[in-house]
Amino acid sequence: MVEFHDEAVWFPLGSDTDGYWAVLKAECPAPACKRMVLYLCCGRAITNQHSGFSRLADLKKQILVRPKGSTRAPCPPEVKAASSDIAGDYEESCLVLADSPKASAALSRRCLQHVLREKAKTTKKDLFDQIQEVLTSGKLPSHIDESLEAVRVIGNFAAHPTKSQSTGEIVDVEPGEAEWNLEAVEALFDFYYVQPAKAAVRKAALNLKLVDAGKPKIK
Repeated sequence: MVEFHDEAVWFPLGSDTDGYWAVLKAECPAPACKRMVLYLCCGRAITNQHSGFSRLADLKKQILVRPKGSTRAPCPPEVKAASSDIAGDYEESCLVLADSPKASAALSRRCLQHVLREKAKTTKKDLFDQIQEVLTSGKLPSHIDESLEAVRVIGNFAAHPTKSQSTGEIVDVEPGEAEWNLEAVEALFDFYYVQPAKAAVRKAALNLKLVDAGKPKIK
């Protein structure tokens, strides 16, 4: 639950079968931000005899409406620098995960296809076949192979071929599928983008030392 401060203001909306709904308006405490923060909340209404509705207690639901955020890891800058399309699909997939696992899974499947096509150089069209091609190549670490295999198994492509054949298609998802997709994407990001970039930085630093020492650079 969010920590409520005295300056936060409640705006009542009314009640339904779930309880009483209200919007909590606060201000971001960061000095450089000061933006409005809004929560849609459901709970028990507390009233007073003078002004009526006062606030909510015993909250059953609390949804951050603004600013919209994600609990997933941010997209690595190495990915953003390499492909704005891949980074955009990943970030949007993370953003809608809580609200629509179907939409999140569609975006993460498309993200997976793009990464496998650009970095693993897969030649297949469908995601199912792309994953099989990469697994057969034996070029990925075992933990990434396991993540991709989980995507394939949990995705149940045999029962829902649309998932494999059409990128960005909004179709039903199996329990946990959207999260598994994102974990596989994040593992591929680290392998194909982050670690090579770190290695390049270390290599450049080492070559500077070698040049200063009058020794040949490593290739």
